[in-house]
Amino acid sequence: MLVRSWNLFHGNTWPPQRRAFLDEMIALATADDPDVLCVQEVPAWALGRFAIGDVAARPPFGAAVGRLLTAPNHGLIRSAFAGQGNALWLSSRIRLIDRHVLPLNPQRFRAREGRALGLTPAVRAAWAKERRIVQAVRLTMGRRTFVVANMHCTSYAGDPRPADAELLRGAWFADSVARREDVLVLAGDFNARPGDSTALADLAGPEWRFSAAGPGIDHVLVRGAPASPLRVWPDERRRRPDGTLLSDHAPVELEIE
Repeated sequence: MLVRSWNLFHGNTWPPQRRAFLDEMIALATADDPDVLCVQEVPAWALGRFAIGDVAARPPFGAAVGRLLTAPNHGLIRSAFAGQGNALWLSSRIRLIDRHVLPLNPQRFRAREGRALGLTPAVRAAWAKERRIVQAVRLTMGRRTFVVANMHCTSYAGDPRPADAELLRGAWFADSVARREDVLVLAGDFNARPGDSTALADLAGPEWRFSAAGPGIDHVLVRGAPASPLRVWPDERRRRPDGTLLSDHAPVELEIE
């Protein structure tokens, strides 16, 4: 099973420009027919293009109006009106059994963790700025069953602990959905980097037993089956003729035996 994850950056290039290139991104990411594609930072109006799409940050004036307000300059306006969510694209080889969604940073969770971690008011305010979610889907391919969790954790450059708290919350949620025989996959933009993240170290440890994290902040972790090392797409694979890159993130992927 090939599992790929990509933060679509609301359809923008890097550096951003006025136009959006979401269709081009989706076509590129699905051209080789991966088994599962997990994407993040999808404008709310585009979630219906995927097999499974869920809103994280709601568009303030609705998805259709948000799309119109963003159209004059996608690079400048980004998600201010369009909102964003997580989505999964599934190959025809995959059968969906069940799906679940959980907010990663609800108010009660932030309050409890904020007190326990001693977070400053500035960090707490940043953590509350945008709603984040994790999707957990149970799938079957051949004789094997899988639970794939697609998450996008909060980014705060000055303190990695909010992202770590969300990552572990998402892992516990995915684990609760999985059955004993399921292969469990955690994928997405964790905003957690090896060396800075205690959550990534915990997930690779003896209690959780997930595969090793990748080098950046986008990851695919696997438990319950052998997996290849994480591959990060080279820039040339997503470079446009004008020299810009599709998204400010590179897709990451691995294969599960």
